Amino acid sequence: MPSHSHTISPLSPPALASARENTRWRLPEGSADALAMAHLASAEKTPLLVITPDSASAQRMALALRFFSDQEVLVFPDWETLPYDSFSPHQDIVSERLRTLRQLHHQYQAVILAPINTLMQRLPPTDYVAVQALHLEKGMSLNREHFRGQLHRAGYRAVETVYEPGEYAFRGALIDLYPVGSEQPLRIDLFDDEIDTLRHFDPDTQRSSERTERIELLPAHEYPLTQDAIARFREGFETLFDVDPRHCPLYLDALQGIPSPGLEQYLPLFFEHTATLFDHIGDQLRCALMPGSFEAAESHWQSITGRFENLGVDPTRPLLPPVKAFVPVAELFGQINRYPRLQWRTDEEGAPVEGAVLPDIAIDARAAKPLASLEQFLKSHDDLRVLFVAESRGRQEALHEALAPLNLSLGDTDSWQSFLEASQPHALVEGGLERGLWLESEKLLVLTETELYGEVVRQSRRRSRATDDNELAIRHLSELREGAPVVHKAHGVGRYLGLETLHAGGMPAEFLTLEYASGARLYVPVDSLHLISRYAGASDESAPLHKLGSDQWEKARRKAAEKVRDTAAELLDVYARREAREGFACEPPGQEYARFAATFPFEETPDQRMAIDAVIHDMTSSQPMDRVVCGDVGFGKTEVAMRAAFLAVQSGRQVAVLVPTTLLAQQHFDNFRDRFADSAINIDILSRFQGGKLQSQTLERLNDGRIDIVIGTHKLLGKELEFANLGLVIIDEEHRFGVHQKEKLKTLRAEVDILTLTATPIPRTLSMAMSGMRDLSIIATPPARRLSVKTFVQQRNQAVLKEAVLRELLRGGQVYYLHNEVKSIEATAEKVRELVPDARVGVAHGQMAERALERAMSDFYHKRFNVLVCSTIIETGIDVPSANTIIIERADKFGLAQLHQLRGRVGRSHHQAYAYLLTPPPKQITTDATKRLEAITQAEDLGAGFTLASHDLEIRGAGELLGEEQSGQIETIGYSLYMEMLDRAVNAIRSGKTPNIEAPMSEGVDISLGLPALIPEEYMHDVQQRLVMYKRISNAKNDGELRELQVEMIDRFGMLPEPVKHLFRQATLRFKAERLGITRLEAGDKRGRIQFGADTSVDPMTLVKMMQKAPDQYRLDGADTLRFEKPMEKAETRFAAVESLLEHFNQKS
Repeated sequence: MPSHSHTISPLSPPALASARENTRWRLPEGSADALAMAHLASAEKTPLLVITPDSASAQRMALALRFFSDQEVLVFPDWETLPYDSFSPHQDIVSERLRTLRQLHHQYQAVILAPINTLMQRLPPTDYVAVQALHLEKGMSLNREHFRGQLHRAGYRAVETVYEPGEYAFRGALIDLYPVGSEQPLRIDLFDDEIDTLRHFDPDTQRSSERTERIELLPAHEYPLTQDAIARFREGFETLFDVDPRHCPLYLDALQGIPSPGLEQYLPLFFEHTATLFDHIGDQLRCALMPGSFEAAESHWQSITGRFENLGVDPTRPLLPPVKAFVPVAELFGQINRYPRLQWRTDEEGAPVEGAVLPDIAIDARAAKPLASLEQFLKSHDDLRVLFVAESRGRQEALHEALAPLNLSLGDTDSWQSFLEASQPHALVEGGLERGLWLESEKLLVLTETELYGEVVRQSRRRSRATDDNELAIRHLSELREGAPVVHKAHGVGRYLGLETLHAGGMPAEFLTLEYASGARLYVPVDSLHLISRYAGASDESAPLHKLGSDQWEKARRKAAEKVRDTAAELLDVYARREAREGFACEPPGQEYARFAATFPFEETPDQRMAIDAVIHDMTSSQPMDRVVCGDVGFGKTEVAMRAAFLAVQSGRQVAVLVPTTLLAQQHFDNFRDRFADSAINIDILSRFQGGKLQSQTLERLNDGRIDIVIGTHKLLGKELEFANLGLVIIDEEHRFGVHQKEKLKTLRAEVDILTLTATPIPRTLSMAMSGMRDLSIIATPPARRLSVKTFVQQRNQAVLKEAVLRELLRGGQVYYLHNEVKSIEATAEKVRELVPDARVGVAHGQMAERALERAMSDFYHKRFNVLVCSTIIETGIDVPSANTIIIERADKFGLAQLHQLRGRVGRSHHQAYAYLLTPPPKQITTDATKRLEAITQAEDLGAGFTLASHDLEIRGAGELLGEEQSGQIETIGYSLYMEMLDRAVNAIRSGKTPNIEAPMSEGVDISLGLPALIPEEYMHDVQQRLVMYKRISNAKNDGELRELQVEMIDRFGMLPEPVKHLFRQATLRFKAERLGITRLEAGDKRGRIQFGADTSVDPMTLVKMMQKAPDQYRLDGADTLRFEKPMEKAETRFAAVESLLEHFNQKS
C-alpha cells in the first residue's frame, strides 16, 4: 500500500498527473472535495469533467462548485427515462442538455458535471446544435412562412398559447415562441417583414417584460427532422431491422416528421456518425471520478442489455443493438483513460485531502439552551473563522435571528471569495452548499443548515405567480366545448354550438349560437356574454333544454327563486349569529410572531402570503373567522394553519387541529412540534395510538389549560372533552368527516375562529365560499420546481406496470401501488415482487394493527421499502418527497376529489411524476366514471384542485349547499345562476329588503350601432381564446378594467384592429347606459333610437326640453323610446353622438 505523507490542502491542490497516470485522492469530510475541485478547475485553462454515479449527486456537486467557484458550472443531466423507454424526456431536460452542448463550444474553462449513464449515451455530432440553431436579431428581415417551416423542421410545435420550451404561436404581426435553451419565452413583433422588437414574456400571465437585441433558438430535439435526416432514418431502419415497417407506428410517424414519444432511442439512425460527451468537450480535458461511478456504469450496462433482451421481441417496436445505441463500459473507460484524471477513493488508497470531521453543534430546539453545543465549540476554538451558509435570503434572515443570542459580530458577505479576502471572524452568506467543511490548518470552518439543524433544508426557489380571480375557476368559458350546455339568464338552458359570424344590419358581427328544445336556435351577440354562464348541474347529457318562447324557463326560475329565498334566510341565520356575536379579537402580530414566521424553511409563494395576511386580518377582527384555504397537496396550507395557531396561542387561546386519520394526526403532531420547537408552546395529541390512561391525562390538561395546541381525530368533538379557552379550530380535509361531526362543527362556527384546509374543496364547502358565506383563499402557486404529474389512463397490463416501477426505482425514487381491496392486497404485493424482483415491497392498509400500520408507513418514509402496496389509507397520509410514481388499480371506482388527492401524493420534488390510472375494458366503465377520468387527465396542472371541485359539482349533479333539496334547483337552472340568485337574495335580506322573486332577469343593454364590433379571426385564430376575451370584455365592471384588457390584448396579439376598438367603445357605452336604466341603443348613418327601462334614472323633463329645443332632431315614440336624427356616417361621429347624449342624460339625472 503506497504511503502518502503529504496532506493536500483543498485551497491549493497540485495539478493532475499526465494522461497515463491515475491520480488518487482520499475523499475528505464535508464539502472539501468540491472546494479542491473548484481550485483544480481554476488552476488550468482546460475544462474539468466531474463524473458522478447518479443525477442527484451531480446536482448536489454543481451547487457546491457554484458556491466555491465563480467559474461556469454546467450540468449535463440524465434523461430520467429507462434504456429503450417508450417515453421521451421532459422538454425542460432536453432544453438544459442542448443548452449545455451549445455552451461547451464557447466555454474553455468550465466545470462540467455528468452522471455516468449520460456518458454512455450516443449523442448528436459535435456540429449538430450549431448547424441547426436559428439566430434572430432586431432589425433583421423575417419571412413568416419560411420561418414557420424552419421552426417545424427544428422540431418546434405549433400551439395556441406558448407555455413550454419548443412551442410557438403565430398571431398577426406577433410570433410567440419558447426557444429551447432559453430561460424565458420570446415575443417577436414584426413591422412588415422586419423584426421590430424582441421581448421576453411570462408564460403564466402571457404579459411581456424586458427587451433583448438578439436570441439563439436551439433545435427542439436531440435529433433532426429535416428531409435528409428522415431519409437517413428510413434507410437505417429498413436495413437494420427485419420487420415490416408498415406495422411500426413510431417509424410511420417519423416519416411524417412527427416526434413520437421514445424516438430519442433511435437517435443514431438520424446521423451518419454519432458523438459522445467527450467529443463535444474536445481533446483538452481533465476528469474527476466520484466514488461509485464505475459500479454505476456496470449496473447501467446490465440494465441496458437486460431490457434489450426483454423488450426486443416486439415486431412493432424493434430496438437498436446496445452497442449501437449506447457506449459499452470498456469503451467508456478507454475514453476516460485518455485524459489526466483524478479518482476519489473512500479507502486508504489515495493521498489524504484535508477536511476534518465536522463538529456536532446541532441546535437542540427542545433544550433549555438550544445553542449550547455551538456556543461551547466556538469558545474552545476562538481562533477559528466561521462562515454560516443559509439556503436563501429568507433563511439568511432566520439564521440571523436564531444566532442572535450568541452575540457574534455576524455580518453578511456576498460570496465565499469575499469571506476569504476579508478579515471578519464570523459571517453569513446565502448559498446552495449542502454540507460544511473544516480546514484546521487554515483555521476555517463553514457551517451549513445541515450541521445547524441536523437536516438538509430544501431548495426554496419558487415561481412567483399570483393566481387568477377565484370566480374564473367556475365561470370561465375557456373549457366550453361544442355541445356543452350553457345558461342564458333570460332564456334558460341551451347547448353551445360555436361562434358564428353573421351579417346583422349589413355589418359582420360574431354571435354565440345556442340550440334549445326542438332544435330552436338563439343567436347571442358577443357583447352580451355576461348573460351567459357555463351550466353546472346535472351531467352534460341530461341538462334540461328549455323551450324558447314558452314560460317553462320563467316557471323554473321563479320556483328556484322561492327556494333560494329560504336557503338565504337559513344561511344568514347561521352567519348572523356569528357576526352578531362579538368574537375574540387576537392581538396583532408582534415581534414573537415575526420571529416565528422567519423560521419557515421556504420562501412564501405570493398566494401563501395572501392567505396568511387574510387569516391574520380575520383573527384580529372582532367577528369569528370562517375561512377555507384551498390548495393542492404540498402547496403550503399547513404553514398558514401554523401561523394562525401561533397567533391564537400568543393571544391566550387554545387551538384544536382536527384531522380525519390517526396517521395524519401523528404526522401533523410531529410537524407542529418541529415547527414550534423554539417556542414555549405546549403541543399534544389525542389519538387511538395513546392508551386510556394517557388520553385521560391529555383531557385533564386540556381542561385546565396546560395544553395550548391539541391535534386529534373526531375524538376532539367528543362530549367528554372540555377546553379551558378554545379560540381556534383548524379542520384538515373536512370532506372526510361524517354528517354528525359536521353538525357539531356547524354549532362551533358561531363561537370560535374556524380555519378549514382542503386540497379539493367539496362542492358544499366551495359553494359556501363562492357565495361569500365563508371566506376563501386559494393557494395555486406550486412550490419550487414542481412539475405537473403526467397522468395516463389505461387498461391493466403487466409490461406497463413493470416499466412504471422500474423507471421510478432506477432514478432512486419510490412507488405507491394502490390496490383498494384488503382481502387480496397481500397477493397483489406478491405479484409486484415477482414482476420486479429488485423492488423492496411493503404493504399498508386500514385493517392492520395500528402499530404495524404506523411502522409500515414509517419504513416507506425512511426508504426501507421502495414500493408500497396500499389502500386509500395514504390519501391523507404522510409526505414522501421521493415517491414520484403512483399506480391506481380500478381508478374508475374513485370520485374525482379522491383521485386528485391520491395523485397529489406524488410529484413533491422537481422530478417528473407519473400517475397510472388502471381501468377494466371500456365496456365495464360507467359514463360518469369515464368523465371523471377525462377531467383528471385534463387537469394535469398544478393547482387544479379548485377547478376539479367545480367539475365535481357538475358530475355529481348536486350542489348540496345546506342539504339535498337545493340539488334539484341547481339541476334545473344551473350552478352559476343559482349562486347569483342566492347572492342577490342574501344581499337583499342583509339590507332589510324582501327578495323580489317576481323581478325578471335583467338582459342588460342591447346595443346596435351598425358598425363591425368583433375580434377578427385573423387577429385571434383560436375560437376558445376569442370566447374568453369576449367574456372578459363583457364581464368588465368599469373603464379601468377595459383599459387593462386593451393593454393586454395589444401586448399579446398586436395593435387593435378597428372592429376590436369598436367592441371596447361599445362596452364603455354599455356601462353608461346601464347606469341610466337604458335597455336599448341603436344608431345608423342618419338616425337612432334609445329605449328606456321601467326603472330609468333619466328625468322625463330632460327629454321634453330636448324636443322643445330641437323638434326636428328629437321625438318620442311611445312612452319609453326617444328617436333622434343626426348625420353619423363615420364611426367616430356615430360614437361621439351617442356618447354626448348619454353624457347629457347623466348630468341631468
